[in-house]
Amino acid sequence: MRRNLLRPDDSTEADRVTYVELFFDLIFVFALTQLSRYLYENQSWEGAFESAMLVLALWWVWVYTTWVTNWLDPAKLPVRGAVLGLSLVGFVVSVSIYESFGDRGIVFALAYTVLQLGRTVFMLAAVSRHNPELRRTFTRILAWLALSSVFWIVGALLPLEYRLPLWLIALAIEYLSAGLGFRVPGLGASGIDDWNLSGPHIAERSALFVIIALGESLLVTGFAFVNQESSPAGILGMLLAFAASVAMWWLYFDHSERAGAKAIAAAADPGRIARLAYTYVHAVIIAGIVLTSVADKEVLTHPDAEMTLSTAVVLVGGPLLYVLGMLLFRLVVARELLVSYLVGVAALLVAFAVAFTLSPLQLGAVTTVVLVIVAGWETVVRVRRGTDDEKAG
Repeated sequence: MRRNLLRPDDSTEADRVTYVELFFDLIFVFALTQLSRYLYENQSWEGAFESAMLVLALWWVWVYTTWVTNWLDPAKLPVRGAVLGLSLVGFVVSVSIYESFGDRGIVFALAYTVLQLGRTVFMLAAVSRHNPELRRTFTRILAWLALSSVFWIVGALLPLEYRLPLWLIALAIEYLSAGLGFRVPGLGASGIDDWNLSGPHIAERSALFVIIALGESLLVTGFAFVNQESSPAGILGMLLAFAASVAMWWLYFDHSERAGAKAIAAAADPGRIARLAYTYVHAVIIAGIVLTSVADKEVLTHPDAEMTLSTAVVLVGGPLLYVLGMLLFRLVVARELLVSYLVGVAALLVAFAVAFTLSPLQLGAVTTVVLVIVAGWETVVRVRRGTDDEKAG
């Protein structure tokens, strides 16, 4: 650990996403499928809170690891070994997440806290000799994570009725600490907005996670389709699910991903954009994708069933969260309040208002059409103005 493990400045290596980082991301494909399965089988208000908490916890693990590999160079053996070790612990998180509110609660809590604390301790050891400011920052982060770990572990050990509130407190501690600059009495706060980050690396890593989440959505849809007999309703449901995934891909990658990457690369304060747009706002985007995958499975499994409140919330909530997340993302990175996204949010709220006059298949068709219209709107406007991707945003 006497070696300087930080990424080299002013070189292509500073922004490069390495293969070991992509290997770490593979864990989350399985984790997201388990989250979708859990939410599908627990469509209640309690299940919704539990699923939301698990999505946010999983995202927080990924975000913190991405920030660490933004500073450290995964091409160097100690860092690569640490990432592989984190991958193993993350795999334990993934296989226990479905039963986290059951018999594997303590396994999930221990794996989660070991991953969070272990990664932070490794970061402290890696930067202690070479970057005093990062050392102070991660000392503060370690203090906050140690506090949240108490609630994770105690929540897993106490009777089940205490688990959700205690884990929500733990998660709130972790999310709020970043917003407070990891302020610790006697140690002060970290100037997150002034952090020297690789903006292109953060942007590319986040975009890759969106791709992983969309892939998980298609995986869930595919398994749901092959596990039932072919029917016109099933085929239409599968096509609607594919169209929704394409629309969500288009919303993010047609122009928004490029706009975000340019904004964070050119920003004088990349830490601010990384914290707001690529940490908090992206949590909303990922939650929208996960919820949409549950909606696709619901349409395939019960296309003509009577509409229930939980089904309506799932079918409309996924696309609504995604469009709202994209609206906030563009507002933060480009200071644009796009009319197309506002219209999309309004249209989805109207769809929810009339949901109980429709079947799940019909409501799924409506939400997919809204996503397709919103996705195409900005592209049409940009093409008519003669603005290409290289000049836009």
